[in-house]
Amino acid sequence: MAGAAVFLAFLVYAPALNGPYVFDDFDLPYHLPEVSSGLQFWISAARPLLLLSYGVNYQFSREPFGFHVTNVAFHLISSFLVFFIMRKLLDQAEPGLSASPPESASVANLLAAFGAAVFLLHPIQTESVAYIAGRSECLSVLFFFAAFTVFLYRRQAEASWRIAIAVMALFGAALGTKEHTLVLPGLLLLTDYYWNPGFSSRGIRRNWRIYAPLAVGSLAGVGFVAWVLAHSRTAGFGATDIHWYQYFLTECRAFFVYLRLLAFPAGQNLDWDFPVTRKLSDYGAFLALAAILLLAGAAIYFRRRYPLASYGFLVYLLLLLPTSSFVPIKDPVAERRLYLPMMGMLLVMAAVLRCMRIGRRRLAVGCAVVAAALAVMTYRRNLLWASDIGLWEDTARKSPAKARAHYQLAFTYYRYGRCRDAVAEYAETARLEKPDHHLLLDWGLACECAGQPAEALAKLREAAALRPSAHVYSQIGLVYARQSQWPEALAALAQAEKLDSGFAMTYYYRGGVRAATGDFAAAAAEYQRALARDPTNQFARLGLAYAQHQLSPRR
Repeated sequence: MAGAAVFLAFLVYAPALNGPYVFDDFDLPYHLPEVSSGLQFWISAARPLLLLSYGVNYQFSREPFGFHVTNVAFHLISSFLVFFIMRKLLDQAEPGLSASPPESASVANLLAAFGAAVFLLHPIQTESVAYIAGRSECLSVLFFFAAFTVFLYRRQAEASWRIAIAVMALFGAALGTKEHTLVLPGLLLLTDYYWNPGFSSRGIRRNWRIYAPLAVGSLAGVGFVAWVLAHSRTAGFGATDIHWYQYFLTECRAFFVYLRLLAFPAGQNLDWDFPVTRKLSDYGAFLALAAILLLAGAAIYFRRRYPLASYGFLVYLLLLLPTSSFVPIKDPVAERRLYLPMMGMLLVMAAVLRCMRIGRRRLAVGCAVVAAALAVMTYRRNLLWASDIGLWEDTARKSPAKARAHYQLAFTYYRYGRCRDAVAEYAETARLEKPDHHLLLDWGLACECAGQPAEALAKLREAAALRPSAHVYSQIGLVYARQSQWPEALAALAQAEKLDSGFAMTYYYRGGVRAATGDFAAAAAEYQRALARDPTNQFARLGLAYAQHQLSPRR
């Protein structure tokens, strides 16, 4: 069974293993110029264990392959934990199951294995696994599930100090990887309420060794999360123009998008264009809110009749809360947010299948068919992740009014030398939203690459008007230089030096101008100035060698 899981995991994710870096992958520390192999460099940020895992990959190779393989391995381990969690909860929902007739225990094993297979093979997981930056989900949830597994498999209802310490350590590891795992104490309380006899009267006191440290840890965790949100550009009450109640109403609608994706994973999208609900009547938000309240009420009302389904639905709600409730996040819908909450719906699925009383053989065949279908869909989704152009073309097609999707597609076209296509996509981005400094700069570079120097200079001048910088003026100088307009090139480069005398590329480009006009002594001096500011600049090093070679016969 374990060998089959390993084989299937790497089979369905095989197309993405050699996939390139995309989107937020370029913002991770291994792309920083000051990247270091020292431990301090990798653990000094808000998510130390996550960055440390990237640091370990970096020590072996900077290529995406190793990062992708590690993501799949983490995902695989989490799927094994899902099996153990579901198997224990199936037993809790029907006490004495392990001592019941072999047929019943066998069905429980089958349902737990099916749940783990769905977790492993469901295409909604691709954004968390195939996306290197999605490791924050894979690794944090691995720690989260490990803590929950330790909690479930304690030998007595009253947790020992050894169990309490293990749960706290794993909780800390999860929280040090991603903040949404702060809900673990709530999950443990909900679990004790459902399955620990006598909880309502003395359950918390019986497990004080867990809950007392967790209470302290949770308070520290809340402070940590508040600090992260205060410094975040994409999440928090001041990071977006969305009010908390508008985000909440938007997420009420997103709740059913997520359910649909779990049940029928068609139309997946890397960058959803999901409109924000500004008032209760927008997009039927009040109906979505009423439906959620009705479902939650039904789960509570039918708790005794259908305990596992009731528990699973409430777990789903609880695990979805950190990303999909009141704290605004720039993107209202993101598929990776289902990675953790999926556990709750897997329990609901297991409860429904067990109530259907299907024969074991028919149930096994049905589960195998569904798992195979999911594997095929996941494989096909990973074919997109194998190509950044294909991935962003798919995204722009599904979110035609989303400026960011077109911007990323344009950037990707430019990286692969498809400059005319990049120019067209930058123009579409500018049509959808007012161009900023970054868009105009990239657009100008694409125009220059496409053989449109006049358009390139116009865009670069617009970028410089919005935010003058050494980088943009150095690019203006470069465009002039490629047109052999030497005075204009030198004037632009002089402006770049005035704005930032430490920007190495200014001197590299000026060295090129001097070399092109035959002044190799001045060119060598400029290349040396570039290297003094950036010793790693190999282009300046090559230019210096060329200039010195041209000067050598004259010495």
